[in-house]
Order: sequence, then C-alpha cells, then structure tokens
Amino acid sequence: MSSITIPDFNQTIPIDKVGVEERVSRLNKRSIKKESKMQALKLALSMIDLTTLEGKDSEGKVIQMCSKARTPYAPMPNLPSVAAVCVYPNMVATAKKAVKGTSINVASVSTAFPSGMAPLQVKLDDTKFAVNNGADEIDMVISRGEFLKGNYNFVFDEIAEIKEACGDAHLKVILETGELETYENVRKASDIAMYAGADFIKTSTGKISPAATQPVTMVMLEAIRDFYRDTGIMVGMKPAGGIRKAKEALQYLVIVKETLGTAWLTPKWFRFGASSLTNDLLMQIVKQKTGVYQSSYYFSED
Repeated sequence: MSSITIPDFNQTIPIDKVGVEERVSRLNKRSIKKESKMQALKLALSMIDLTTLEGKDSEGKVIQMCSKARTPYAPMPNLPSVAAVCVYPNMVATAKKAVKGTSINVASVSTAFPSGMAPLQVKLDDTKFAVNNGADEIDMVISRGEFLKGNYNFVFDEIAEIKEACGDAHLKVILETGELETYENVRKASDIAMYAGADFIKTSTGKISPAATQPVTMVMLEAIRDFYRDTGIMVGMKPAGGIRKAKEALQYLVIVKETLGTAWLTPKWFRFGASSLTNDLLMQIVKQKTGVYQSSYYFSED
C-alpha cells in the first residue's frame, strides 16, 4: 500500500448523527417484494460467520457447529452453506478438518480477543498460531484504549503488523464500536483500519453491549465507500453481535445496497457475525416455502 497517501488521522471527519439515523430509518421502510424475499433470505444465510467463542468450547462442539455450517437444515439440502466458521485459535485445526471439501472458510479470533490487552508480540504469536493451523481469516481487535488516548499511529502500526503476520489469510479488524463513544470515532477507526491494510472492518466482538447497530454500520459503510473512491480498493464489512431476526438482516442488506451497491452483496464482501440469526433465517425460509412456521425445536442450536 506504499502508493496510497495516508491521511492525517488527527483530522476528524464530522458525522451528521441526525442525518445518519434518519437515513437508516428511511431505508428500513423499504419493502422487499415477495418473489425476492426467498432470494434475500438465502443470501443472508450464505453471509453468516457461524461462531462459537466460549471458554467451554470443545472439539465436539466445533465439529457439530461445522456440520450445521455445511448443511444448515437437513430437510432442505439445497440451501447454501454459511460463509465461514469462527473459532478460537486452538480449535482452528479441528474446524479446518470438519469443513474440508467445502467452500466454507475457517476464521479465528486473535490478538487477545476480546480485550486486546496484551503485548504486540503475544498478539503476533496468537495470529501466527491460528494461520499456521489453517485459518483462512483472522478477526483481530484494535487497542481501544490507545485509540481513545489519541494514539492513532500506535493503532495503525499494530494493525499493519498483524496484517503482515496473516500472510495469505484475510484480516478482519474489529473496532468494538460500543466502546468508541461517537460516530466520529467509528469513522476514524474505520479509516485507520482500512489504510493499515484491513480486508474487512467489523463492528464488534459480540461480547459487550451495544454491539452492531444499523447507524454505526452505515457510518462504516460510508467509510468503505469513500476509501474505495480514493484508492480503488474494495474492503468488506461485518456487523457482529445482536442481530437475531431475519427482518433485521434484510434491512442490513438494503443499507449495503443503497450505500455501496450490489457489488458488495456477496459473502466475499459482506458477512453477519450472528450465529443466533441462522435459525430465524431458516424459519423464515421454511415459512416462504411451506406457508407455515416450524417450531424452533426443529432447528439445532449449534
């Protein structure tokens, strides 16, 4: 990225809070025609990063999750698989083996997820361990404390070093927007991440509240749009945490289309970090196909 002019991150881009929230509200009123709804539901399903990030994770739990990732609902085998499974670094090898022969990527959190409170060398080792075990994608967290102190070059340099440690793996940079306090900070953190080499920017770890919101996502999408206009480089987007209903997922897809265009409406450029969303999407797909809702008991939890 040596040919790209790095902006002055001490400059703040003002965000019209009322304007952003009103635009989101207007877009949420858009309706999706019935004949397009099934297509949109399947698209959303194909964009999910199915995730387990708990201290009690086991090989068996990861294998079960990968089975669902491959075949989200056995009675409808023609449904798309999800985009990726996301696990801790020590479970990457297990997940890689469980999705072998599919298009499903294996993502791993790193850099002392979710706090990011560790020395850089620990973060680099964490990342390299996951990549060496087969991770296709790395989800790192930025140092929010350093960012909020105004140490923007520290944050930039750390992301750039993690990007280098990723090798061929894609880097998703988690901003933890619920801790960034303002839309202006969200925009600035988005810009820092992209100019430092992020392949994706991601709202949240899912471990704190608030997690993903549509206005925050809009601010990040606008940052991606402007970065693309300035550099010609596409960067992906991943809202994560708190998205549980199919209706919300479809609203996010409308926001993406209206902000970035249809080129971003693929799992390559847009993901949902929302495992609990999967079953509601499946319920809505079954409803569209059969006319009746299935009980939630018909869908596995993992």
